Amino acid sequence: MEKKNRTKWVIGASVALLALGYGINAYIAGKAYETTDNAQLDGDLLPVRAGITGYIADIRFRDNQEVKKGDTLIVFGTAELKADTSRIAAELENARLNVAVSQGMAAASLQNANAAMFESQSDTQGIESAKATYDKAVTDFNRARQLLAIKAITQTDYEHYSTQVDVTKAAYLKAKAMEQSSASNSVSLKTRALTEEKQVSLAQNVILQKQAALDAAKERLRHAYVIAPFDGIVTKRNVQTGQFINAGQALCAVINHREFWVTANFKETQMSRIKAGQPVSISVDAYEEIKLTGTIDSYGGATGARFALVPPDNATGNFIKIAQRFPIRIKLDPQTVKEQLYPGLSVFVKVKVN
Repeated sequence: MEKKNRTKWVIGASVALLALGYGINAYIAGKAYETTDNAQLDGDLLPVRAGITGYIADIRFRDNQEVKKGDTLIVFGTAELKADTSRIAAELENARLNVAVSQGMAAASLQNANAAMFESQSDTQGIESAKATYDKAVTDFNRARQLLAIKAITQTDYEHYSTQVDVTKAAYLKAKAMEQSSASNSVSLKTRALTEEKQVSLAQNVILQKQAALDAAKERLRHAYVIAPFDGIVTKRNVQTGQFINAGQALCAVINHREFWVTANFKETQMSRIKAGQPVSISVDAYEEIKLTGTIDSYGGATGARFALVPPDNATGNFIKIAQRFPIRIKLDPQTVKEQLYPGLSVFVKVKVN
């Protein structure tokens, strides 16, 4: 009987020691770690949208297919886009030729204007010479008239001086007329040169407009080929071949299955012990064999409730205090990330805080 009681006592003591050890271990773990199962893997999920309006000519992927960055996913009809691009390119070339022609005409007009200006300056000098010759002829004629009065010269000599006055006057008037004509021609040619220069500026503006139109046409043609933005899995196909699509309409989605992070929602009472840079161990519910590691990266800007469609308002009615959850981003160590992981998987997070 005594032996039986002793056995019971040993068993009871062992159980008590085990319970005590477990309790101590749990207490120490509680002091050293903060945990939560309100966490999931996150990754980039990019909706792919149409950049142009048109009909889909070809779809080059299947749902849930793995793609590489730059792979063509969808092709729009390109015949009209290519025709527009070629037409605008031809118009641009014509605009460049027009600029060359306008520049040639402007240069010729400027050269003619300069020549007319030099001619006008030469005619001005001719007027001065003709005026001096005419004035001398008038002076000689007046002296000859006085000499004729005293019979110092003959009538023939007098008539010669009179004729010289008429001849030099005609030459003077002709020089004035030529100068006025050349001056008027110079002004006209200068005005024409300025007009031609404006035509050059207008033609150059046309080049800029056509170049912008060509760039836009090339951009539309580029958007006719929808490509994968990064390596990943393409899914959620929303279109069919031959379907008419408006610009901005969702076509599919590409999920980046190479780069992940964890979003863990800790209680506000845990926040005081969690700091950036602390090590984190993570287990994935879907794959028990996968163990991830990482570090605390950053805190969310507000509690999760504040990001709800209708945030809670505690200013009215009965108030029941509920521990708020705060989203924390965890950066994963790349060497622990496995290919079979997907965004949205539930995980258990354990942060070493002490």
